[in-house]
Amino acid sequence: MSDDIETDLDEAEEIRAAETEARLKAENKAERAERAERMAREGAQAMAEHLAAQVAVDERTKRLRSLRLAREASDAQAAATAKQEADEAKAAKDRARKSAARKTAKKD
Repeated sequence: MSDDIETDLDEAEEIRAAETEARLKAENKAERAERAERMAREGAQAMAEHLAAQVAVDERTKRLRSLRLAREASDAQAAATAKQEADEAKAAKDRARKSAARKTAKKD
């Protein structure tokens, strides 16, 4: 009879061990699923933040490019105007010299 009790105790211990193992596996599986879900959520959030930052960089780049192009166009316009004024001043100076040379030549 004592063997029957011992066998029953061993079986009960094995059942408890199996139940504990099954419970631990289920808990581990639930924890892994929860962690995977959290990581996916955090990954999606990080990707959204990255894309938002990239959009901000692209917008800044476009704005700065347009400002640079406007400045370059303005500088080119100013340079063309300055060159034209210099050319006109040189032409006026040349005309004045030629006129003065003609007046001097007429007097002689």
